[in-house]
Amino acid sequence: MTIQYGYKLAAEGFEPRELVRQARLAEEAGFDFVEISDHFHPWLDAQGHSPFAWSVLGAIAASTDRIGLATGVTCPTVRYHPAIIAQAAATLALLSDGRFTLGLGAGERLNEHVVGAGFPAVGERHAMLREAIEIIRLLWSGGYHSYDGRYLSLEDARVFDLPDDLPPIAVAAGGPDAARLAAELGDAMFGTEPEASLIEAYRSAGGSGRRYGEVGVSWAPDADDAATAAHELSRWSLLGWKVMSELPNPANFEAASEFVRVDDVREQVPCGPDVAAHVDAVRAYEQAGYDQLAIMNLGPDPDGFFDFFANELKPALTT
Repeated sequence: MTIQYGYKLAAEGFEPRELVRQARLAEEAGFDFVEISDHFHPWLDAQGHSPFAWSVLGAIAASTDRIGLATGVTCPTVRYHPAIIAQAAATLALLSDGRFTLGLGAGERLNEHVVGAGFPAVGERHAMLREAIEIIRLLWSGGYHSYDGRYLSLEDARVFDLPDDLPPIAVAAGGPDAARLAAELGDAMFGTEPEASLIEAYRSAGGSGRRYGEVGVSWAPDADDAATAAHELSRWSLLGWKVMSELPNPANFEAASEFVRVDDVREQVPCGPDVAAHVDAVRAYEQAGYDQLAIMNLGPDPDGFFDFFANELKPALTT
């Protein structure tokens, strides 16, 4: 399968109109798709934003012509009921003329606790995600349906506007159990680490779809500026998924990342203008088996990064 390169829209760092503008620039720069997180809160107060992802995606669909769209990812179990996500995804698939991929995951406390329904343990979250995907598939089959699960229910519901070609479902996998769930119930897999073992677990369970990975880089003409910007707004990403999924508010991420140094960021993220370092970061995911690479720029200049991608990074990746 051909490797495609996407741009991760940092919804926690920019207001909605700017995200739509960046999506248009991503299309012009030659990216194959844009991916957006579906958050209620930012990770850090310094990021300062967190617009409603589905409204942003609708505006992007109306403002672009060819670029793919994806949620990266939506939790369809606590803050949302899966019936709402089934309806939203079907609508967006129609508005984008079939360019949408529905990325689903078990969620983070940061976003899900806000509705006051608690945040289940990881095993229960995966069981809920399984039921949610079953409900979404059921509603996408057409007609009225009910569902009586252990965690989730559906009563006499129908999604009236369905596309002829339903959007693929990509399931986030932070470990082998979730990778197997992605193979069983999804059409693709999402991962955030260049771990070949996740791809192996997905494939061994029968998964044959696309494998989405997220690659963090920090571009700026000056390497120190790039590292400083990545540390200021994105140091939370070094905490690891077990921490990231459990903390409830930006203040907790501020405290948890207090001792992450700029040098720690440099060790994990390519910083600066050196195209070879950015290529190496992307290639690590390709070598692990990912074929849909969403690149997230942690640097201070989005417009400069789009020029860098179009003129230097993409040519280096595709030759």
